[in-house]
Parts: sequence; C-alpha cells; structure tokens
Amino acid sequence: MRRPARQIQELVEQTIRDVEMDVAVKQEQTGVNMMYDFIQHEVLIDMGRIRKACGELPEPMSFETYIRTLTIHELGHAMDRDALLASLDRAVEIIKAKKQACAEKRNRELPFMEMLIEEHERDIVFEETAWSNAELLNRYYEVIDWQDFLKVKEHSLASYRTSYEKDLNVYQEMKVAQDSLAII
Repeated sequence: MRRPARQIQELVEQTIRDVEMDVAVKQEQTGVNMMYDFIQHEVLIDMGRIRKACGELPEPMSFETYIRTLTIHELGHAMDRDALLASLDRAVEIIKAKKQACAEKRNRELPFMEMLIEEHERDIVFEETAWSNAELLNRYYEVIDWQDFLKVKEHSLASYRTSYEKDLNVYQEMKVAQDSLAII
C-alpha cells in the first residue's frame, strides 16, 4: 500500500513529539530515505526513496515501525549536533576535493583514497553514535520494539560498512603496490 506523503510526515512529526524533541521536518529529494540536516536542524524525508527502502530490509517490518525507527535514528544525529557542526570544515574540504578529482583518477590515486577512507571512518563513527543515542531514546521512551530497532540498525550500519570495506580493499591494494615499488 502506497502511503501518502502527508501521512508519512505526520508519523515522523509524531515520533519526534513522542521523544519530546523539537526538530523540524521537511520533504526533499535527497536520494537517501531519511537524513538529519545538522546545519538547518531538520529531518529530511525523501518520500520516493523511503517507500522503497522499507522493502529492502532482509525481514519484513511494518512501514510505521520502519519510519519511527529511522526517525529515532535521525534524532540520534540531532543529539550529536555539536560534533557534526565541528566536523563541517573538514567535510567541506573533502567534498571540494571529490568534486575536483577526475572520476577516472579517484580510485587510482593514493591520497584521494586516503581521504575517502577518512570520510568513511568519520561517517561510520557518526552513524554508530546516532544509533547509540537512538538506543537511549528508545529505551527511555519505549517507542519501538527492541528486536525491530536492532533489525533496522544492523541493516543501516551494514550499508555503511560494506561501502567502506570495498574502498578499504582498493586502498590496501594500492598501498601494497606502492610499497612494492618503493622497495625496488
């Protein structure tokens, strides 16, 4: 069943009220199901993506539970807003460097790959922190069944780790090749 955008937004807003937080909600096509914009202090929902994402879970879950779990996770990011703001300058540097790098050079230059690995590691730390904060919220307010919470958490973290491990393997191969050349 296709849920109307207004119904999804209301569910997100209700979840935010349920945990007694004050964060704005906005619909925006980002390509990511839901995300926290730490600069504007708002949760962004990509309605098209979020409708598909629930179906990508390894085990079925109610759409409402999925939305509420993601919302609590994004609020976990909001609880870490100061750290996210402190990381902004470096994040901007990395984004600019990625834009300037020619696509075919990206995966062939060691300094670029080092920067990419750094970005992955930072993202994973922020994701793990947000999930830890979300766990605190959920334990206190009891919004989501614990098993459902863990399913969404593991699925979400796995996507970050998979991407990181792929790039880490490329980086390690490049490093070994460079070290081999240095010996010769």
